[in-house]
Amino acid sequence: MGLWHVFYADWQMECCGTPFSVGDEVSWPLLLLDADDVFGGGWHDQLTEVAGPVEDVGGVRMVREETGLPVALGADPDAEEDRRPEPGERTRSVGLLSVERHGARWPQAGGRVRAVQVLTQAWAETAPGSRCYEPVAGQRGLRGVDRCPKWFTKTESETEVEPAADGRGRRSRESGVVVTLDVPGTDSRLSHAVRGARGIPQRGAEPGAETRGIPAADLAVLLESLSTPARRGRSAAGRPTDPKPVARGRADERP
Repeated sequence: MGLWHVFYADWQMECCGTPFSVGDEVSWPLLLLDADDVFGGGWHDQLTEVAGPVEDVGGVRMVREETGLPVALGADPDAEEDRRPEPGERTRSVGLLSVERHGARWPQAGGRVRAVQVLTQAWAETAPGSRCYEPVAGQRGLRGVDRCPKWFTKTESETEVEPAADGRGRRSRESGVVVTLDVPGTDSRLSHAVRGARGIPQRGAEPGAETRGIPAADLAVLLESLSTPARRGRSAAGRPTDPKPVARGRADERP
């Protein structure tokens, strides 16, 4: 069993998603986003590294991760050329795994939900008094919950906060959830981190040993405290990157 952090955006859930709880079995199409493109970047936790051969599946460029996780590679919508690795090449990419329910179709990843955290993102006016807001890079929080909500409404989740030093209005808003998914037949750096935190030897460890014998609530707390260590690699869009952080994206249907 491999543990993977997955971002589920509020608009994806509200449009086409089905709420789920810790312990539920789910199956989702996963897209690896360039973390710098999501909410302005500034992510340092919940990053994922995937490695494996690139293939074309029904017009979608994707990686069958070395331990079995199927992941589509997101394209940079602002790039003049597609810098993602070509089908037939191997890649090692760092980014943010996300659920993508629009556009093309590709094989889904199924597993058990081990933790759910509501993500609250800070937003600031583009100019003082503009009432037009943009995400503030790196300013976000996570709150553990037992169940993912269906709706992230303004009246319930959006609050005004103290203006920035330059006079721009600021607000915070619940903008999705970060889910830890336990996928059978895979392994991950997050699984390695959990084994290390629990004192389980890495060498010879049986698949799923990191989650065996620990109460679900205790595991959720442990997962909420861990980030995914990742070394320098290629971003999902093909740019060299250090592990950093995520906006909406979808799989490019071009092979």
